[in-house]
Amino acid sequence: MGVLTNDEFFIKLTELFDKKKGKDHGSIVLVQKRLSHDQPLPEATSDTIFPDMHPPRPMPILIRATNAKGKERRQDKIKISTVVDPESLPAFFDKYAEVCKSGMTTLKPRDRSKRKGKAKKKKGAATASGA
Repeated sequence: MGVLTNDEFFIKLTELFDKKKGKDHGSIVLVQKRLSHDQPLPEATSDTIFPDMHPPRPMPILIRATNAKGKERRQDKIKISTVVDPESLPAFFDKYAEVCKSGMTTLKPRDRSKRKGKAKKKKGAATASGA
């Protein structure tokens, strides 16, 4: 799928979260990175070790979301992405946070009972040997 408009991206992201609240559990991966193509980077000098930290003009942001299906279920994988201009970042992130918060409330929490049981077992063994 190609790059979506911001509004289309929010609709598809909401659908992606809604699909995960059903029987088909799993992960949703959200990725954000800046787009730096077609923009020359300044040369490194002794003052600037990382010249790409201060670009000559603000760069757009690429936002991706996927349902993180593995190689065996690659045909079921859903990938969506959008490009956000620097001028519209605050409004985009307000809406993005709202969609993510509402979608994550419907996700099933991770089962951490095994980890808690192991921690209690270790703690009990440490206090018994220390006494």
